[in-house]
Amino acid sequence: MTLKKLLLATTAIATLGALAAPAFAQTTIRLVSKDLLTTNPDDVKEIEAIEAALKAQGHDIDIQTIDLPGGTSAYVDALGVMLLSGDIPDIIYFQGGDQKMAEQGILEDLNPWIEKSEHIKAALWPHNVERLANYPYLLYVYPPRAPQPVMRQDWLDQLGLAAPTTVEEYEALFQAIHDADLDGDGTPGNTLGLTGFGNTTELDSVFNQAFGITGTWMKNADGAWVNARVTDAEKAKIEFYARLAEKGLYDREYVTNTFDVKEDKFYTGKAGVIFGSSPEVIDIYAGKMRQAHPGENIELALLPVPSGPGGQGLAAVDVSKEARGWAMSSLSEHKEEAFAVLDFMASKEGQDIDRMGFADVHHTVGADGAVTFTDQISTWYARFFNAANWTPPTALLSPTAQSALDTIKADFTADNAFVWPADYAADVDAAEQVYRSWVARFITGEASLDQWDTFVSEYNAAGGQRMAEYAATVLGD
Repeated sequence: MTLKKLLLATTAIATLGALAAPAFAQTTIRLVSKDLLTTNPDDVKEIEAIEAALKAQGHDIDIQTIDLPGGTSAYVDALGVMLLSGDIPDIIYFQGGDQKMAEQGILEDLNPWIEKSEHIKAALWPHNVERLANYPYLLYVYPPRAPQPVMRQDWLDQLGLAAPTTVEEYEALFQAIHDADLDGDGTPGNTLGLTGFGNTTELDSVFNQAFGITGTWMKNADGAWVNARVTDAEKAKIEFYARLAEKGLYDREYVTNTFDVKEDKFYTGKAGVIFGSSPEVIDIYAGKMRQAHPGENIELALLPVPSGPGGQGLAAVDVSKEARGWAMSSLSEHKEEAFAVLDFMASKEGQDIDRMGFADVHHTVGADGAVTFTDQISTWYARFFNAANWTPPTALLSPTAQSALDTIKADFTADNAFVWPADYAADVDAAEQVYRSWVARFITGEASLDQWDTFVSEYNAAGGQRMAEYAATVLGD
């Protein structure tokens, strides 16, 4: 018996037991998200505002949020345990682990709901449409995640350099940051040009195209499809990263850095350049930087996407499926109400709540109705959506963050990645581990680029070759 059949049987029994209970006009739906907790007063206040707005529209819905451990890894693990135990909320935020649940049939196909929606269909970004066509179980209405580099404008001014536009100019900028005493501690040479965390995905966002990495799959000299990670273009890019680290320009501790450690190095002047994963995050960085340096009027400068030997542009966007996002339970007895919540969050009123924060805290409203955002807006973040068709009553993003969004819109390129069948999961995971391990060793100096062929052999043996053979059947000639 599949998990879905088992849960349907359990639900049927529970429904029979509830028939004798008195009917209430209010409907309770359960929601789980790592960014909505009963222990966070702002989260609670936002949910209350959503409930009140829905009630005014005729939807009397009690939204019960479920607390799970914070942090992506802990949340994913706890969510998986909860779902496999048979505890399936009506609305679920996934940040991994969703495909297994979709294969079990417990996630709702969202496309029919979106097609008849009042608000969501018009709020989608182009890549959302493509991802939903390929994988209809997750909804993440945000611009593509395209990390872009920023630095303190006053530091760039002190260096007397123009913003870098090529790979070579980026290296020169990192070197200049390192050699100067921009943090004023009296010790030149102790500031990193660039920091990061976890892996090199952030850097890849602007350096992939520069080195000629045009997508997940590329053709080799023989015309065969291979993963871009075993190409000469990838080798050249990793060699660039390794050279930066060897010269003390790129943070060799990036593998063990958490996102907050990465940020702290930026705020405290231990690193000059940081990547913001979204325009909103860039503004959060600016707000936190000013908090770390009270009395100083610090602004951030967005650095351009560099050109290089392979070209220029943001990395291609995977449109095979959402990597994270909102799902609805196919077992829910309250699908209409659950979707009503999601659809409302894509409406103008829902976006006003989710994007603007609270009146007299994150914004003020004048007697003439004009909205003015306070400094507190820099620390506010949307819990649900960033609708493509929502326009704030006054500029919400700083000019720096708006420039980042404009770049994302202008540079969107769809990747040729696809969703893997379940029996390739082990190959995908093993090949990814081999890749990340070798990249870390190359960058930290534990391995030499002379060992590139050894890496390629290990990658292919771990699953890369089998994956390439399957890719050829999907991508064709």
